[in-house]
Amino acid sequence: MSNALYWQVSGQGHDLVLVHGWGMNGAVWQQIVDVLDVDFRVHVVDLPGYGHSAHCNAQNLEEIAEQLMVDAPKNAIWVGWSLGGLVATHMAIYHTDYVNKLVTVASSPKFSADKEPNMWRGIQPDVLTVFTEQLMENFQTTIERFMALQSMGSPSARKDVKQLKQAVLSRPLPDFDSLLAGLKMLSEIDLRPQLTQIPVPMLRLYGRLDALVPVDVAEVIGKVLPNTEQYIFNQSSHAPFMTEANMFCEQLLRFANK
Repeated sequence: MSNALYWQVSGQGHDLVLVHGWGMNGAVWQQIVDVLDVDFRVHVVDLPGYGHSAHCNAQNLEEIAEQLMVDAPKNAIWVGWSLGGLVATHMAIYHTDYVNKLVTVASSPKFSADKEPNMWRGIQPDVLTVFTEQLMENFQTTIERFMALQSMGSPSARKDVKQLKQAVLSRPLPDFDSLLAGLKMLSEIDLRPQLTQIPVPMLRLYGRLDALVPVDVAEVIGKVLPNTEQYIFNQSSHAPFMTEANMFCEQLLRFANK
């Protein structure tokens, strides 16, 4: 078996890389790939430990980056959803020849919430601890709960969960160690000190109803990175590319063509 990550490539045009989030795989993007590959050469990856890359393993962002760089296009637009946003941001900061524009989707430089004195909005640490404990007992149930949490509040929550579930189950289930490593990253990574080192144009996309990345984060990051752009999807929670797919594609096209 090859040690290479699984990539799906379609379309013609400027290279666009789509990076999925925790517990998922590249199939989550299929609805928008069918639209975007008219204008872009779209590269969809299964991250190490997920989907068709379940045989690969990475314990931190740099190990993920090293595996991505084997087959990733250079000078591409990178779109990272949730945990994938951390991956894409890491690529933009540390492997600049691969990224010429950065888009983060329902993502945060620090997913875990902080209490006083820093007061950072995010996922409560005890929620991540419970997910880790539940993962030890039954990882399929844990991933299903996470999917429900990602869609909570959206008017199309039931449809979004169904789509997410179909995407996950259409490919091999994620590797247990990679799921644990991903939860550890969500708990511990803090890229806030590195944000000002991002050397490329950046678009930040958020869901107004997101329970995992509170929309308040958009305002805080906007003050740190005043030259970046942001858009808030009014009807979306954590998966705006599913809930408001047409507007999502419009935002990407607008940003890419600037």
